[in-house]
Amino acid sequence: MSRPWSQSALPLRPASRWPGGQRVALWVAVGVESYRPDEGLTEDILPRGAPPDLVNAAWRDYGNRVGAFRLIDRLAGFGIRPALLLNSDLYDEAPEVLAAARAAGAEIVAHGKSNSDTLAGMTSGAELAYLTGVRDRIEAAEGAAPGGWSSPWLAHTPTTVTNLAAAGYRYLLDLRLDDQPVWLSGAAGPLLAIPYAAELNDSTTMIGRQCSARDFADMIVDEAEELLSGGDQAVVMSVVLHSFISGQPFRLRALARALEHLRSLDIWFTTPAEIHAAVLADPRLASG
Repeated sequence: MSRPWSQSALPLRPASRWPGGQRVALWVAVGVESYRPDEGLTEDILPRGAPPDLVNAAWRDYGNRVGAFRLIDRLAGFGIRPALLLNSDLYDEAPEVLAAARAAGAEIVAHGKSNSDTLAGMTSGAELAYLTGVRDRIEAAEGAAPGGWSSPWLAHTPTTVTNLAAAGYRYLLDLRLDDQPVWLSGAAGPLLAIPYAAELNDSTTMIGRQCSARDFADMIVDEAEELLSGGDQAVVMSVVLHSFISGQPFRLRALARALEHLRSLDIWFTTPAEIHAAVLADPRLASG
């Protein structure tokens, strides 16, 4: 399968700015996730034990009982409206999380039904039905279909880009192939890939690589300052958080220090929906 994007070299692109005149747009993802007990894929803090694995289940459930609320409240204190990467099963399992997200002005992004699921290995028909089912569940609860999709486990099939467009999604939040949004081509029409941090991501960095909370905070600050240091093109920065990881108090304190510093910089704090709308209004903001 060929990649669904074309080559584009940064020096050849036109100068651009975001609607308020800034060069750097920042969106913050908050993953809120559901896991089926002892079934399918899981994220674990310790090597998985024999079922029932209550230790890892408790660590993950912390996010929907405590961590999501602390994280959403702290972001709101900085005027940040998060993009909530939502497993739609949480409408039934933790509706209070959705209420807090709505109160904070969060954008709801489809993130599958459960994080025990994966698109990997699905047939095209099964994948389209899955994408459509998640869309319909969110639309029924929120009154509007989600514009964005982020795959559980960042997994895809050869038909994901086509099926997302066919199901009405307009942008994908999984890929960091560029500092600018990139148009993806598929049989059902174009899909905008908005930069998604594979490394400014608490799961891959603090759990996967065992990076400290302070190191993660320094990474966020360094990314912002370097992006602001030069260049003619408007760019996107993202920070990916999970309620059961960055919602832990010792990590949240370090994260807050980084965000406080970023608020002092000339950055557009925004959402994926607003980035997508800006690209539609000004095609120079995306690469081919």
